Amino acid sequence: MLTKIILDNILFLDIETVPENQDYGELSTEKQLLWEQKTAYQRKEEYSPEEFYDRAGIWAEFGKIVCISVGYFVLKGDVRNFRTTSFHGDEITLLKAFKNLLIEHFSAPKYVLCAHNGKEFDFPYIARRMLIHGIKLPYKLDLFGKKPWEVPHLDTMELWKFGDYKHYTSLKLMANVLGIPSPKEDMDGSMVRDVFYEENDLDRIVTYCELDVVTTAQVFLRLRGDDLLVDEEIKKV
Repeated sequence: MLTKIILDNILFLDIETVPENQDYGELSTEKQLLWEQKTAYQRKEEYSPEEFYDRAGIWAEFGKIVCISVGYFVLKGDVRNFRTTSFHGDEITLLKAFKNLLIEHFSAPKYVLCAHNGKEFDFPYIARRMLIHGIKLPYKLDLFGKKPWEVPHLDTMELWKFGDYKHYTSLKLMANVLGIPSPKEDMDGSMVRDVFYEENDLDRIVTYCELDVVTTAQVFLRLRGDDLLVDEEIKKV
């Protein structure tokens, strides 16, 4: 049961990704062919590989992470705070910083990671990008040889499925149906590529990513039957 999980043993997270290169023409001939092959099913005949490249951030083999935001509860008696922070900019630097956070503060067996659709996207994406850059995986992301019940990951979308494996629900929709106030976002996931490459506004992406972390925590609280966070309980560090 979710109520048995101690809130301050959970690290909530979200990532924002973009194509690894700004333009399709920057890819090598070999990488262009691999992109064409990788996306053949998704594209079908509606888009050329070049036209489809603005979606490359979805795949870890062709994208990169520009922000990892995390949030965690700090409980002191009846006082509850939720703190957020972000790692952003150069991908290798932010991956190493995130790894250090896991090792130094969230390595004990009691800690778990939580993200919305994290098991299908955030957790494997981070792990793949670490391996691509030659970064050894921290224990919390190294799933090799682990049994399902040994994997320290929670996924709010999976919790909402209740065993319905074909069901997808966005974080925004989940928040809406659960009565969670919508954060004042000025963008959505489809805009991240343009905001990063065309507007060069990484701060805007970081703010968006942190708001999603807060919303994920709010969804988890609702699934547990707990009171939602109020603005005064949320602090950026």
